[in-house]
Amino acid sequence: MAAGVALLRGINVGGRNPVPMPDLAACFRSAGYDGVRTHLQSGNVLFAAAPGVPGAAGPGLEAALDRLLVERFGFEVPTVVRSREQLAATVRQAPADHGSGDRRSDVFFLKAPLTVGEAMAQMPELRAGVDAVAPGPGAIYFSRDAVRARTTRITRFMALPVFQHVTVRTWRTTTRLLELLDDD
Repeated sequence: MAAGVALLRGINVGGRNPVPMPDLAACFRSAGYDGVRTHLQSGNVLFAAAPGVPGAAGPGLEAALDRLLVERFGFEVPTVVRSREQLAATVRQAPADHGSGDRRSDVFFLKAPLTVGEAMAQMPELRAGVDAVAPGPGAIYFSRDAVRARTTRITRFMALPVFQHVTVRTWRTTTRLLELLDDD
């Protein structure tokens, strides 16, 4: 069975789009996925595909999960799926200082068909000495100086329409999800 993680965008944020994690896990199980478990309230679903159930990460699986979630919860929940191997590549290819103690670090996971090049082309000028971005496999690494994090300009990118095709996870959550996949 192929293991992966579904990263849901925009649930349980500021009281909007509430999705209880037990209901989310049940939704995946009822669709035929095995080994389903959630991590945190932000919509991280670890799962494995049983025989005959779509299991390869990519746009086809993401579209199927998008349909499943709108049918179950009644609102759109854009989903980005990464296989264990894809998530490992994202962690492995991060800049050396990503996740260091003096930085607040995130991963911006991109939903197909958005490409890293397209997203980077729309990135506004960020604050020198505060913000740092780097391209990754299907993702953008973003970090900011922990002491001056409030002066970041990344909110300009977050306000653009392109950001509707991005879901964000902290570096700590990203690495923990890989650990959880490896525990299986």
